[in-house]
Amino acid sequence: MTPWVRWLITANVVMFLLTMVMPDLMKPLELIPALVLQRPWTLVTYAFLHAGFAHILFNMLTLFFFGPQLEARIGGTNFIRLYLFSALSGAVASFVTPFAAIVGASGAIFGVMLGFARYWPRATILIWGIVPVQARIMVIIMTVLSLFGGMGIGQAGIAHFAHLGGFAGGWLYLKWMERRRFVMAVAPREPRRSFGGGVAAATIERWKRIPLDALHPANREEVGRVLTKLEQHGPASLTADERETLNRFSAG
Repeated sequence: MTPWVRWLITANVVMFLLTMVMPDLMKPLELIPALVLQRPWTLVTYAFLHAGFAHILFNMLTLFFFGPQLEARIGGTNFIRLYLFSALSGAVASFVTPFAAIVGASGAIFGVMLGFARYWPRATILIWGIVPVQARIMVIIMTVLSLFGGMGIGQAGIAHFAHLGGFAGGWLYLKWMERRRFVMAVAPREPRRSFGGGVAAATIERWKRIPLDALHPANREEVGRVLTKLEQHGPASLTADERETLNRFSAG
């Protein structure tokens, strides 16, 4: 389990246990959009509360299965930013129902799910451990269900707009992150001797020393693909995202 995923699961479980022992703690931390000017902290704290065991179990299992691979892919800083931004965007989307009391990490979790589907769109997910579906199809299904739920069709008592806001926030953060990487790539900081493509020779050697055997299988496949591309076509052929991937897994 990666560091931020471990920390987030721990924080959510601790808050769940605290609210079980002290139920009155829930009220000042839950999000009621109409009261957000008086209680601005609830835009974030609501995402660490859960209404019951099944609620927290679903969210934490989803984070456990999708989070570590995504955190390893985009880095810890980007992962926690995406998580919190998705939670915040889920809160903002909940203003459609201004007097509803909103709790749960679902908005943030949906942002993580979208991030996973962005990088591994054809990965097979087993819904309920039985039904196989590709990650990208799962996101489409969840979006449709949330849209119908938001219109009053389907199960009541679920913050459907928070789910949609989480998807939107995850997508916006990833677009910003990728745009920022592109800008940094077209203005390389390394003025040292390079082997083409604006990449220093020392950097290329560092990339080639990445210990593939120590990586998660999915990350190993992606890094191996990029290293093969580097070997066959040179550093100039690498995209900004591919360079960032090699930099992350060769760090330290």
